[in-house]
Amino acid sequence: MTTELYPAERVGRVRDAARAAGLGAVLLTPGPDLRYVTGYDAKQLERLTCLAVPAEGDPFLVVPRLELPAAQASPAGALGVELVPWEETDDPYALVAARLPRGLGRVAVADRMWAVMALRLRAALPDAEQVAAGTVLADLRVRKSAAEVAALRAAGAAIDRVHRRVPEFLKPGRTERQVGRDIADAILDEGHSAVDFVIVGSGPNGANPHAELSDRVIRPGEPVVVDIGGQMPSGYCSDSTRNYCVGEPPAEYREYFAVLLDAQRTARAVVRPGVTAQDVDAAARDVIAGADYGEFFVHRTGHGIGLETHEEPYIVAGSAVPLEPGMAFSIEPGIYPGPHGARIEDIVICTEDGCESVNGTPRELVIVD
Repeated sequence: MTTELYPAERVGRVRDAARAAGLGAVLLTPGPDLRYVTGYDAKQLERLTCLAVPAEGDPFLVVPRLELPAAQASPAGALGVELVPWEETDDPYALVAARLPRGLGRVAVADRMWAVMALRLRAALPDAEQVAAGTVLADLRVRKSAAEVAALRAAGAAIDRVHRRVPEFLKPGRTERQVGRDIADAILDEGHSAVDFVIVGSGPNGANPHAELSDRVIRPGEPVVVDIGGQMPSGYCSDSTRNYCVGEPPAEYREYFAVLLDAQRTARAVVRPGVTAQDVDAAARDVIAGADYGEFFVHRTGHGIGLETHEEPYIVAGSAVPLEPGMAFSIEPGIYPGPHGARIEDIVICTEDGCESVNGTPRELVIVD
């Protein structure tokens, strides 16, 4: 799976993309871009780790001597890219600059590069204009390979297993924080290597799409929004939102939840190649607005997902990006009137003739006895 997820030819694709964009080189420090290109999940340290991919010439990976064994053991060690260790008394920024061709013109630096590193690379390459590498790499990352789709399916199945366990934890008298701790443990137990986020929004907290865990006690008859996600050992992420109620929910909640269910179903049905991101957003938004809840849908309909929980494409009004097979993103409309709220979220993959959801748990409201 590792070789399939991080194929050796990606470095060449980055070089080709750099040439096509008129860039002299692409410089990637630890983060999702470096992992995508090399498979190396390098630590974020004050010591510089930097993959340099010149448009003309051979790529190389500068690493601290202390991290050389980790780089060699990672998929990067099998790519045929030269590993260049540096000692504690070396200047790694000067080392990168000395090995790059002269007259680079523009250099793309990783979107997630620390500012201090970008500034030191700018000082080491004073004649090179810096631009964001996302302008080059987003187009490579946005269409998932078969291996990446398989990794996202595994992530979806893992978070589904957690959602099936939520009723074990969601009991009257418990706090959001207590339930959240149990869910976080379950995320790890069910195959993730890291917990990215846990939202347990009970009652009025459910009307805050990004509610933080609190010591609020969950009461009978309260709807609860549970939005959870993590990172798998593959590096690929999960993200799924389902809705629960401890006992019978209020009548007005059932009314708008039915609208939300229809909106999410409608948006999924619209997905196919050639449809734009804003078309999918409009499909969900029109259903909600048509039922007079439009003012309570306060965020975009979705976001791309892969090695990051949020990446291209963004499913939002104003985005004319046409969907293509292999694009992976969430469909997560929400309605948040105030006393409570609801959101339904699936991760979907655009296929040749529609879409596939990697999440299989019921989207309907789950009543917890």
